[in-house]
Amino acid sequence: MTRVWKWNRPVTVREVLEDLQQERSIAYTTVMTVLDNLHQKGWVRREAEGRAYRYEAVSTRAAYAAALMNEAWSQSDNPAAALVAFFGMMSAEQREALSDAMRIVGPAVQAPAPENPGAAEPEAER
Repeated sequence: MTRVWKWNRPVTVREVLEDLQQERSIAYTTVMTVLDNLHQKGWVRREAEGRAYRYEAVSTRAAYAAALMNEAWSQSDNPAAALVAFFGMMSAEQREALSDAMRIVGPAVQAPAPENPGAAEPEAER
């Protein structure tokens, strides 16, 4: 998937093979099998081109990463604690990226409204 995402265009088995062979020895059939498996799992779509196929990612790498994070977070029994732990693991660069993302999302992400908006605030919170 890394190669398919990197090029951001439909690719052939031969293109992926030639790129991978710059780093290690790998068989054409291995690359073909992996791309076919990715197709069967719904990660890539393919279109016939002559006797070969061109494979294209179904979603972006960013969307895939977001889905993984959402799945992991939704399985937590304490989502707030999971977020605190996750933020604690972030580098300064990652925290800056998070701040940038929050600015982009902006008003779409708001704190939930109070359950009883008409109730008087306790004296200490005024």
